[in-house]
Amino acid sequence: MSPELKFPSNFLWGSTTSSYQVEGNINNSDWSQDFPAGQTCNHYQFYGQDFDLAKDLNQNAHRFSIEWSRIEPAPGQFDKKEIEHYRQVLLALKSRGIKTMLTLHHFTNPQWLAEIGGWTNPKVIFCFSRFAKKVFQEYQDLVDFWVTINEPLVYTSLSFLQGRWPPQKRNPILFLKVIKNQIQAHKKIYHLFHRIKSGVQVGLVKNNSFIEPFSQSLLDKLAAQTAHYFINRFFLNKTKNHLDFIGLNYYFHSKVKFPGQIKNDNEIVTDMGWEVYPQGIYYALKDLKNYNLPIYITENGLADKQDKLRKDFIEKHLFWVYQAIQEKVDVKGYFHWSLMDNFEWADGFGPCFGLIEINYQSLARKIRPSAWDYAKICKENQLTI
Repeated sequence: MSPELKFPSNFLWGSTTSSYQVEGNINNSDWSQDFPAGQTCNHYQFYGQDFDLAKDLNQNAHRFSIEWSRIEPAPGQFDKKEIEHYRQVLLALKSRGIKTMLTLHHFTNPQWLAEIGGWTNPKVIFCFSRFAKKVFQEYQDLVDFWVTINEPLVYTSLSFLQGRWPPQKRNPILFLKVIKNQIQAHKKIYHLFHRIKSGVQVGLVKNNSFIEPFSQSLLDKLAAQTAHYFINRFFLNKTKNHLDFIGLNYYFHSKVKFPGQIKNDNEIVTDMGWEVYPQGIYYALKDLKNYNLPIYITENGLADKQDKLRKDFIEKHLFWVYQAIQEKVDVKGYFHWSLMDNFEWADGFGPCFGLIEINYQSLARKIRPSAWDYAKICKENQLTI
């Protein structure tokens, strides 16, 4: 008889999307200039159908982002039509009994903000707070969990160190300025939301990795400890008193060789060449236990167009999540990335992360076999091994 690993009652089982990646026809953001996504999945129109599929897959929670450039197409000017659209999106989730986690910033910015320097300009703190306040006033009774910023250090490093993402800069000073502004904006919004409504749940989503030394040499240990602090701990240490929960996005394991080389074994890799290392989520969760806050796994997934690895990937990661819970880590939910295939940022439409396959020509949706395996776990609130 296979052992059954039972998850806590009221555990959230869901999946995640972000607006620019799935909605389609967003033409006034900083991304739409150099990395246009076109109609992508047209989730903007087909959200009801997509939520029906999520419900069919026994998901009881959904995390998605709201597109700032739609809501506020010009500084201080709010689009009533778009506000109503997202209200209908939230109502569609509520009517299906699906809890909502709303992300305010998932990498994209309005073009008007980009033109004044975006997150490098201290004015962004006022601008982002103004947007957040408007959204909160409109939807406070329809949202269960609020995420201010998704993966702040991923955004800063890819946009201001590596130069792969808009505004495609390579400037360590701007990198540090953006981090400072992100921290201040998050804190301001945290206080703002709590002043308006008691009991509100406000958090951040961090992409944390399991980082270990390549060898037991002192230099490798030092390199790994330094990387661990800056990648996993620094931002949370600066915001830990302004969090009601932590969102963990887990994708990466890194064996660090001094001064900073990654030397992974890469026995199993995804379509993007990322190593599959399920045990790493256990170590990432154990590290987050130090903050004494509820944890939601807000993203965990893989590019797997042929759907060969996803079933095993989900089950093995959830096995290690269960182990962390047994050791008193307060994990309250798991959101798979992603509900559907989407526009994978600078990598375009090639990588397929979806539980649901998208035909970008016909926009037909097709549930992948692994999604039904995940649906069984969601329904039973347990993993059978």
